[in-house]
Amino acid sequence: MLSRLINFLRACWRPSSDRYVHTGSDLGGRQDGLLWYKDTGQHLNGDFSMAVVQANNLLEDQSQIESGSLSFLDSGPYGTFIGVYDGHGGPETSRFINDHLFQNLKMFATEQQSMSVEVIRKAYQATEEGFFSLVTKQWPMKPQIAAVGSCCLVGVICGGMLYIANLGDSRAVLGRAVKATGEVLAIQLSSEHNVCIESVRQEMHSLHPDDSQIVVLKHNVWRVKGLIQVSRSIGDVYLKKAEFNREPLYAKFRLREPFRKPILSSDPSISVHELQPHDQFVIFASDGLWEHLTNQDAVDMVQNHPRNGIARRLVKTALQEAAKKREMRYSDLKKIDRGVRRHFHDDITVIVVFLDSNLVSRASSTKGPTVSLRGGGINLPVKTLPPCATPVEV
Repeated sequence: MLSRLINFLRACWRPSSDRYVHTGSDLGGRQDGLLWYKDTGQHLNGDFSMAVVQANNLLEDQSQIESGSLSFLDSGPYGTFIGVYDGHGGPETSRFINDHLFQNLKMFATEQQSMSVEVIRKAYQATEEGFFSLVTKQWPMKPQIAAVGSCCLVGVICGGMLYIANLGDSRAVLGRAVKATGEVLAIQLSSEHNVCIESVRQEMHSLHPDDSQIVVLKHNVWRVKGLIQVSRSIGDVYLKKAEFNREPLYAKFRLREPFRKPILSSDPSISVHELQPHDQFVIFASDGLWEHLTNQDAVDMVQNHPRNGIARRLVKTALQEAAKKREMRYSDLKKIDRGVRRHFHDDITVIVVFLDSNLVSRASSTKGPTVSLRGGGINLPVKTLPPCATPVEV
């Protein structure tokens, strides 16, 4: 008993530099340096594995898995919600999404008493409007919040259906078994909104026919107005409402010409998939993973290794690839602290959700294990940002 008390007091008085040590309990995940992970857990439709590695000084990737009731009603619907929110310019938008999107979804699912594309779209819209309100409120004291935004990838498993919604360039990839050959194919489920993709550039030109500079090649990278790579997001109010594209916003974010309609969109691409018995798992990840692994590489890794710790294995493989590209050892990369680490790789979030066909096929009214878990990291308060911290371009 005494030894437990001593250990508890030691933990309380541990210097701040030792905050990111390995924690013993796996209930809410573990922290090991800049890596947070939950090696295995159970959701309503099977197992899951989750991992996050931090590169930015403040973790800009936020994520969650929620399993159980998807409304505020005892009657359901029941299912699993997965969210990956890759922030840019700061953590404020991704944190806001983590706090509000699922609650908004539950509110609209309660109204409709079911899950649908409309429920998900309304939840995105309410979250966007909520962040607009926050920016309006904070603009006089903290104008740079207008240049903070986030990608937003969501998966909802409910009643044998898989709903995928996306803004930006995070990605959901399905692993589907092929009976004839025994192989597992990678099938990308999400649509991406990054202007490095030609079709996305064409979409931007068609939406803004009078603006020849809507997409600009800058430092060999395509960017919307020379500023940002994604064409859809939550936040980034400075490119959606002209009244926030002015002083005291940093000059680098202010456009020369005023705009009459939003440059970026917050309308998610949503698809619905009827899950089949040969659908094995879905990998949800921020673009930090996909910069280093192909869809098929990631699916092969999940298929050929134990489920326990598979998200952590995917993150580690991406870090090894990042180290190799910089001609350095993985062991040396791990020694680099947050902030400086961003020069070598991005924040990376991975959630692997396994699909048990017996559980997936159950009605959406079936209850099961309740899960509410958020991806970890060294989540220092936003106020620790220096007052004039310059948002990083995406």
